[in-house]
Amino acid sequence: MSEGKRTAIVTGGSAGIGLACAEALVGRGYDVVLTARGEERLRREAERIGARYVVADAAEPAQMAAVMDACDEVHLLVHSAGVLKGSFVRRQSIEDVDEVLRANLRSVFVTCHAVIPKMPVGGRIILISSSAGKEPMKARTAYSASKAGVNAFALAMAREVSRDGINVNVVIPAPVETDMLEEVTFEMVALQPEDVVAAVMFLDGLHPRVVIPEISMHANPEGPLAPPPLLPPAAAAKQGSL
Repeated sequence: MSEGKRTAIVTGGSAGIGLACAEALVGRGYDVVLTARGEERLRREAERIGARYVVADAAEPAQMAAVMDACDEVHLLVHSAGVLKGSFVRRQSIEDVDEVLRANLRSVFVTCHAVIPKMPVGGRIILISSSAGKEPMKARTAYSASKAGVNAFALAMAREVSRDGINVNVVIPAPVETDMLEEVTFEMVALQPEDVVAAVMFLDGLHPRVVIPEISMHANPEGPLAPPPLLPPAAAAKQGSL
């Protein structure tokens, strides 16, 4: 790490929102450390954008401890790791529920527990959540519950760490056009990753004395500013079978 550089950790950093945020943070001059579970893509993307990387599962304490070992201080955490998975309650297995809660909610605790001791005054934690935590989705019960948990966790943790000069924000986007939507079975209007990046960059640019607990965002659903409807592959396949 270059002397004087601020360090940012981005989980879920090999694709989607996490990678887009990481690239913008590199451009802003951060020493960025990407984490994700798969090494090949993580290494390739880290090299492409000029970031460091540590292969890690954000829900595993020992692996996140290794990420922290790579940093003297952490000035910014963008936690974007997670999965979109699930079905109707009557069809969903307990193993699937555990997987979703582990990836989306346990990972938040594990990552924040690891990073807080490394954060100086003025540090910032940004958690990427989902509108499903506020408007739960049919057939995504575990996912919706996990994201509602992220929102509540962020608000509670903010009250704990404000005395340490650490800010906590949660960004709550409606669907974002990434690979995560491939299995969604209905048409929608979606945000772009750069829309979420803009919210993250706005928060990063705030003076630490300013408190903005949440940013909720969605694509304009109608009119001249509405994006074209997005038809994910699974939705297209479903329509083709009708």
